[in-house]
Amino acid sequence: MTDQNVALMAHLMRRAGFGASRAELEELAAQGYDNVVEGLLNPESQPNIDEDLMMRYFPSFHQAAAIEVNIQNWVYRMVNTPRQLQEKMALFWHMIFCAGHSKIDSGWEMGRMVGMFREHGMGNFRDLLMLLSTSPAMMYYLDNTESHKVAVNENYGRELLELFSMGVGKDEAFNYSEDDVKACARAFTGWNVAPPYPPFPYGRSPWEFRYDPADHDASDKTFLGQTGNWNGDDIVNMIAGQPATARFISRHLYNFFVADEVPVPSWRQTPPKDPELIGRLEQAYYDSGYEISAMLRVLLTSENFKNARFTKVKNPTEVVVSTLRMVGEHRGELKPGLFELSQYPRYMGMDLMNPPTVEGWHTGHEWIDSGTLVERINFAADFLGKTELPGVQDMVERLRAQGDKSPEQFVDACADMVGCLNMSDDTRNQLVEHAQKGGAVSSANQDDFTSRAGEMFQMIAATAEYQLG
Repeated sequence: MTDQNVALMAHLMRRAGFGASRAELEELAAQGYDNVVEGLLNPESQPNIDEDLMMRYFPSFHQAAAIEVNIQNWVYRMVNTPRQLQEKMALFWHMIFCAGHSKIDSGWEMGRMVGMFREHGMGNFRDLLMLLSTSPAMMYYLDNTESHKVAVNENYGRELLELFSMGVGKDEAFNYSEDDVKACARAFTGWNVAPPYPPFPYGRSPWEFRYDPADHDASDKTFLGQTGNWNGDDIVNMIAGQPATARFISRHLYNFFVADEVPVPSWRQTPPKDPELIGRLEQAYYDSGYEISAMLRVLLTSENFKNARFTKVKNPTEVVVSTLRMVGEHRGELKPGLFELSQYPRYMGMDLMNPPTVEGWHTGHEWIDSGTLVERINFAADFLGKTELPGVQDMVERLRAQGDKSPEQFVDACADMVGCLNMSDDTRNQLVEHAQKGGAVSSANQDDFTSRAGEMFQMIAATAEYQLG
């Protein structure tokens, strides 16, 4: 019988982090759900990752130039940081505030952008929009470096409204017009990147934001019904206070943490799955003065969230990182091999730090196709079958400590250990049918027990249900 407190904690850590080992889940469950949520919401109460070790063992960690090295460093953080929600929010914002290495062509700048999401992603949304609008990488990616008062480029102004804050919709809350887009773009003229030093012979220098007042359109602009000599910071302040912004961010949080929604471009035609929770998130946004952590507290402590188990398809990064955390690989030790593993989300359709467009990735069931499903299954099954790994060893020993089991009991206990508690009757029957071929499972024969447990873990990893988080 599954401990319901452990099952709830597993759900919380799958969503508000990147999963956890069975031993960790039991320790967290003993602390109480609300206490764990508060710990997640206050990352400064948790130790930070030891960057000295990363610099020692990953020589290119400091000012890493290659995009692959920056991706490796990020995956290492996801696997090892005690500040799990903080790192999950960095991924959340990376999937909304999309900028890609394909154009920026600087792994270091992409790493700096993710670091900005990490440091400020649970803070004030208005402040985060300001940081985004002064990010040299974003200014370059969305062509604001090409926007001048005598020749306005509307790219950043348009995406700021459509993809980063207010969305596109059909009701009274989504009421910006094409004229608002033009006014927004004019307000951000002069927001640029300082000319960098030549890269040779000493290598690249960090990009720096530069505001050029001589290149700013200082004429009056009418934005969202208000007229004035608006600059970019004025636009951000007005955007942050819009009902459309509260709704857009709330729906993104729901889609990422609670349950898969339709793709973002369809939001204008499709109402939210859970209007009641969305409304509470919007209220928290306003009541707190646009604080993301306040919205997360409402979300994570809601019954809507607690009951929404296995209603999301894991994104590729979650598949890779949660599997590594479960089996204990590359946790607490620095060794060769992580560089190659950190590239696996790309093979599953999620090229970290390089989204396909500024719109980002389509999530939910669109993560799954015939090619990516094979990669997902092979990755998880490979690691869950490695019974020499510490996390797998721990699960096997916990199973053995429960004593002899019938095939039916063995399947249920293995599924419990892996966290796949949503098996359909058909899936369970197929697993039981396989287990019955070996008869009852004796805990006395350690080698046979370990072999059968590792094989069952692999089979569970190959089920459709394992793809849900």
